[in-house]
Amino acid sequence: MNTVALDPRRWWALALLCGAFFMVILDASIVVVALPSIEADLGFSASGLQWVISAYALTFGGFLLLGGRAADLLGRRRVFMVGIAAFTAASLLCGLAWSPEALIAARAIQGLGAAVMTPTALSILMTTFPDGPERNKALGIWGALGGIGGTAGWLIGGPLVDGPGWEWIFFINIPLGLVAFLLCPVLLRESKGMGVRRSYDPAGALTVTGALVLLVYALVEAPEAGWGSAQTIGLLAGSAALFALFAAIESRHKAPLVPLRFLRSRTLVGANAAMLILAACGFGMPFLLTLYAQQVLGYSAMKFGLTSVVMPVTAAVGSIAGQAIVLRRGFRPVAAAGMVLLGAACLLLTQVSVSGSYFGDIFLGLLIFGPAIGLVFVTTSIAALAGVAEQESGLASGLNNTAFQVGAALGVAVVSTVAVSRTADYVAENGDGDMALALTEGFQSGFVACAVLAGVGLVVSLLFLGPRRAADVEQLEAQPVAAGD
Repeated sequence: MNTVALDPRRWWALALLCGAFFMVILDASIVVVALPSIEADLGFSASGLQWVISAYALTFGGFLLLGGRAADLLGRRRVFMVGIAAFTAASLLCGLAWSPEALIAARAIQGLGAAVMTPTALSILMTTFPDGPERNKALGIWGALGGIGGTAGWLIGGPLVDGPGWEWIFFINIPLGLVAFLLCPVLLRESKGMGVRRSYDPAGALTVTGALVLLVYALVEAPEAGWGSAQTIGLLAGSAALFALFAAIESRHKAPLVPLRFLRSRTLVGANAAMLILAACGFGMPFLLTLYAQQVLGYSAMKFGLTSVVMPVTAAVGSIAGQAIVLRRGFRPVAAAGMVLLGAACLLLTQVSVSGSYFGDIFLGLLIFGPAIGLVFVTTSIAALAGVAEQESGLASGLNNTAFQVGAALGVAVVSTVAVSRTADYVAENGDGDMALALTEGFQSGFVACAVLAGVGLVVSLLFLGPRRAADVEQLEAQPVAAGD
């Protein structure tokens, strides 16, 4: 019997927490549909457009672990409200953005708000519902809302962009955020982590985020500045120096964001590397596809959103199937199969053409890509917790989410750089008389880059993810992560 009385408001509290999570997931997918309109309206360069996604993903991933730690130390409800306030205010600034720089800055703040809000909401859920059937039901609802949010972004984004304008994909967050903020004191109880060491690691969060920003900036600017230029070499050197500083900080800090002992587990390293590559493909491919469909084929935002919804829907199916298969077959075969399907889908999309059609050029690729995402995502999520002690499961899950956000930023940067470089080379060789063909050449090369990333993911899956099954996972959970794997 529970010694602590159940909160009678807990299901209303769950609705609030899931609403906040829905808002974050919706924002990640809805922006993809609006990218061509944002580019045209604010005057983004072809290489600069990727920062609309990368700025958000980098601050989200870079500060996610720090956000969860702050919630445990300072009070979960208090920190959750700070995250909602930052996310909502940044959404307003995004909608009011008057220049590319203003939008990128606002997106970075929005990502910071999401980094505070998301882990705190999950932590509140875990402390509101006792271990057992109620918590499992609550977590099931939480996960389902995430999937619905991803699908809703494709459906809602098009009508908003084609109707009142792309600004409303951000303005839609404002009433939701205000209602959530006002309901927090009514529905949520304040709580803090029991026995948590009162120590932060802001230096770790700042250095790793700075290193990633420099790396992404170097990749994006290299085609224009030159790969051997002083600017590119300096940016890469600066990124490497910050990564080294981050490792030094983590090795000495009494409460590091990323305990280096985690790196001794081959399965954990492989799971997070595979998750990073999955996100790189999962965001890189739609980034290219929305530009191809709307700039080359002339699709409206609404048409693109509606016709592309097959991907998130089949991704949900792949996740459900993957969860059942991985417990019987193990991590390696399921993740490897998913990576093969990702690569196959991207190779199909390399055949897009100037006079292409939905069923001739896009549909089959999306139909294969969706389930592949689901298979890899659920497998790497489970593998990331294999062999982790219960008291460190939150940290391990946070690392996996961080890898996902970082992968999104890096993936969009890589495929954008490849596509822009190829388009520029084509124009230099053939002139700019047929820009649709030049853009298509670039998009084809970008899809090749996605296929290469999937190939790297296949190698990672085969080398690092062992053939664990359900019984193996249960046995591993009793072992400390420091023991390796």
